[in-house]
Amino acid sequence: MRKTLAVAVASLAMAVTSFAGSAAAQTRDVKICLIAGRTGPLEAYAKQTEVGFMMGLEYLTRGTNTVAGMRIQVLVKDDQLRPDRGKALLEECYNDDGAALAVGTTGSPVALAMLPVAEEAKKILIVEPAVADSITGPRWNRYIFRTGRSSYQDALAAAASIPENEDVFIGMMGLDTAFGRDGVAAYKAALAAIRPRARIVAEEFAAGNTADFTPFAERLFAALKDRPGKRIIGFIWAGAHPMAKFVDMKPERFNIALAPGGNILPAMNAWKAFAGTEGGIYYYYDFPRNPLNDWLKAEYQKRHNAPPDFFVAGGFAAAAVVVAALEKAGSTDTEKLIAAMEGMTFQTPKGPMTFRKEDHQAMQEMYHFRIRPNGRDNDMLDLVRTIPASEMPLPITNGRRTN
Repeated sequence: MRKTLAVAVASLAMAVTSFAGSAAAQTRDVKICLIAGRTGPLEAYAKQTEVGFMMGLEYLTRGTNTVAGMRIQVLVKDDQLRPDRGKALLEECYNDDGAALAVGTTGSPVALAMLPVAEEAKKILIVEPAVADSITGPRWNRYIFRTGRSSYQDALAAAASIPENEDVFIGMMGLDTAFGRDGVAAYKAALAAIRPRARIVAEEFAAGNTADFTPFAERLFAALKDRPGKRIIGFIWAGAHPMAKFVDMKPERFNIALAPGGNILPAMNAWKAFAGTEGGIYYYYDFPRNPLNDWLKAEYQKRHNAPPDFFVAGGFAAAAVVVAALEKAGSTDTEKLIAAMEGMTFQTPKGPMTFRKEDHQAMQEMYHFRIRPNGRDNDMLDLVRTIPASEMPLPITNGRRTN
């Protein structure tokens, strides 16, 4: 009996060991590169994206970083906002590191330089948070998926915050980059599409390190001050924002309102004295109501003593794509991932997003906000309304159509 029991125990031990070995063999490492401009004027955006991405993986995999038997290893790289470096880093990711896919990057010029690398390697690049319309337009290829909003989606949200049944005259202050110029062009098109009584009558562009905005403001004031109807100066800007400098020049003398658009919390905190100012925004922590955002708000506050910001939500959304795509495809094979992702709906802190089949742009809600009276730091916006994706007629500009 003792001999039989010993044999049984030994057999059980061997079975457990064999099962554990089999389970370990079934779990394999999958490398994903996260490329961001961590050095330079958009450092805050890049760091938020990274934190949001890692928190998204944590939440969606219940802390295991494992999806469908694949253990995710994230390689973080700094492109320093240099297109040549971003391109080289993505080549390194795909060819040397053996990454299954990549996520990036902060600046639109860098993202545009990276697009052909994904096509040449035949591997997926999830674009977050770069916004240039050409990423999912003329420069697009089938390996590109964007979770971040496009300039045109920003523009549609801003246009939706403009009065619908009034004549409105608008002057634009844009950053002198692809982001700024694309943004102004997109805003002009968005107004024509959904607010035909509003039109842009003056445009100014300045470098991000501009110190004196006086000549830009004076030209915009001159273009608007004698116009009938509502007068607005809008901003397409990233980095240190010029709105406060425009406020110092008292645009109210000419009955001109300012419409800054959404930004990160540190930038918007400088606007809390401008109660009543309205605009469109991609994300504000207190607007969406869903379990993912509830967890993100609570956990981010606990860890960072602040609410989650604009690009934290974007990083989380990119992680949500990675998890949903790997689960659905059950593989890192590029063609299987593309088949899984085209038309895929996935949950994010903003709510559901869906990749449009034609250009792989994530269709998503945006928000119309108003700065509240007596607002405080990190708590100054009221939600006017959620703008559904169905109300934003985003054009397909890559020339591709699917049946």
